[in-house]
Amino acid sequence: MRAAREHALASIAASLVGLLFSGFALAQSAQMENSNLPPLRLPSGIEPAPVEAPKTILHLAAALGATDTQPVRSGLQWRIFEEKAELDGTHKLVAQSSEATPVFSLHDGNFIVHAAFGLAGATKRVAISGKGVSERLVLNAGALRIVGELGDAPIQPARSSISIYVPERDNSEAKLVVANGRTGDTIGLPEGSYHIVSTLLDAASNGAANPTNSVVSADLRVQAGKLTDATLRHRAATMTLKLVSGPGGEALANTAFTILTPGGDVIREMIGAFPSLILAEGEYVAIARHDNKTYQTTFKVVSTLDRDVEVLAQ
Repeated sequence: MRAAREHALASIAASLVGLLFSGFALAQSAQMENSNLPPLRLPSGIEPAPVEAPKTILHLAAALGATDTQPVRSGLQWRIFEEKAELDGTHKLVAQSSEATPVFSLHDGNFIVHAAFGLAGATKRVAISGKGVSERLVLNAGALRIVGELGDAPIQPARSSISIYVPERDNSEAKLVVANGRTGDTIGLPEGSYHIVSTLLDAASNGAANPTNSVVSADLRVQAGKLTDATLRHRAATMTLKLVSGPGGEALANTAFTILTPGGDVIREMIGAFPSLILAEGEYVAIARHDNKTYQTTFKVVSTLDRDVEVLAQ
């Protein structure tokens, strides 16, 4: 019995030795094969991709007044700058948007947020530190919508020019803040008093728009959080000038016309057989020059009553 056990143990030991030598041989063979492989090389110029810092979401909205519950829906311009100034003193622009309630994705840091609504604006410092942020800026501004009319009819935008001034004592046009505005425009303005001037435009022969003497002005106040509507009504008409030999006659070509007020102020000088112009309601003097001769007449302009003005060559 004892002899049988010793024989079995000897057999197991021999088997283990055989397996050990077999594994060693396989390992040597694999090592020899692997030694024939070329070394692994990465393409030149490729760097491992940098790990990008996480970003945080910033939600923005703006209100015209502190008590407004609804945000401004349109007309906003948003810009975000780094708070730290550059060497030249400027601040780096990192993002911008014209959406009403934009959403930005920013790295952690300190930023300056600016919202512009027409001529009104607000600025706020925002700190980003790994958590989503929502900010609401109060513009302390209102909106002004100007409508121009000729008589009772709306004026086409291309036929008017609107200027807006910030008045000072004894000077209603002290500071021009809006030039060449158009009827129907809605303009954002800081809360305050303004002087509005609407000038009716006249199409010249070359297609350019010239200001007429029909000018209407108004003083008004813009309140924060409110839309102010202003209607400026012009009283004017289009006059067509003619130099004729007799009433109802054919217009003489190459005639030079000068239009003056009764006090002698020159309104417009024109050349042609029948030039036309827009004049404010009132009385005028027309002087016509043809073949070194001068003729004149007086006439009256009634609002919205367009007509011919004949100067008799007699």
